[in-house]
Amino acid sequence: MSYHDYHEDGVSRRRVLECMTWAGTGVLWTVTGGVPRSLGLIGSAEAAEAAGMSFLQISDSHIGFDKPANPNAKGTLEEAIEKIRAMPAKPSFMIHTGDITHLSKASEFDDADRIISQAKLDVHYVPGEHDIIDEEVKLYKERYGRGTRGAGYYSFDAGGVHFVGLVNVVDLKGGGLGNLGNEQLEWLENDLKGRSKSTPIVLFAHIPLWTVYPQWGWGTEDGARALDYVKGFGSVTVLNGHIHQVMQKIEGNVTFHTARSTAFPQPAPGTAPSPGPMKVEDSRLRSLLGVASISFKQGDQRLAIIDTPLQG
Repeated sequence: MSYHDYHEDGVSRRRVLECMTWAGTGVLWTVTGGVPRSLGLIGSAEAAEAAGMSFLQISDSHIGFDKPANPNAKGTLEEAIEKIRAMPAKPSFMIHTGDITHLSKASEFDDADRIISQAKLDVHYVPGEHDIIDEEVKLYKERYGRGTRGAGYYSFDAGGVHFVGLVNVVDLKGGGLGNLGNEQLEWLENDLKGRSKSTPIVLFAHIPLWTVYPQWGWGTEDGARALDYVKGFGSVTVLNGHIHQVMQKIEGNVTFHTARSTAFPQPAPGTAPSPGPMKVEDSRLRSLLGVASISFKQGDQRLAIIDTPLQG
């Protein structure tokens, strides 16, 4: 799916389906020499056994949300954490790609911390736009921003992979498009300089860095500049949340992946008048919520992304 592969009246449904995985246990992606290849569906237990270093992605917990789309967002986050605790192989750590809370209240952050801590994993966070709406815009930074730069961006290394957490929700642009800003982009360029091009890179942020559906603000205005900085690396994975559904795209050496929410689904691009919480039958809700596990095996450049719904 190209960056501009849209009809005038919305994204091509055929193209959406080519990029999208809604259910099942997940899609396994391997990356060898920077070239991703889909191996089809695989169970999370098999993937855990096959992997070397593995980590998890959860996103969009929206603690405090209680509308009809899911009156118990705390409960479904608890289910997600229980699923993580039951994994046959313990991941190295977890990434949360934002919207931990719904209204940036201290009590919501407290509830999220209490639930997520039960996974007994180190957690690396980036904020969503719902995490920075408190009056003084300080609750997220006080809890998760220590040692970070600017609005909360940072990098770290684990298992031979270089991870970069980016913040694209502070200065939203027209239509709600994400924005990284010059200061952060210059830092990213410097952070990547001098690193071996064989080092696998993982970028993670809340709003997709690629243009999913600009009419709904599902993209980052200056994301292309960030992606320019990783073009020379053989294996790049970009993880995002925000759109509450699994979408995948391959662009050269870069595999893009957006995660399900643990709170509520949103409509597929262009299939509703606007984005937002989507009410589905209660029996379907948990099939549209879930977590993702990502595995990397040192030496053979193996990267696998497995999306696991809470049910189904």
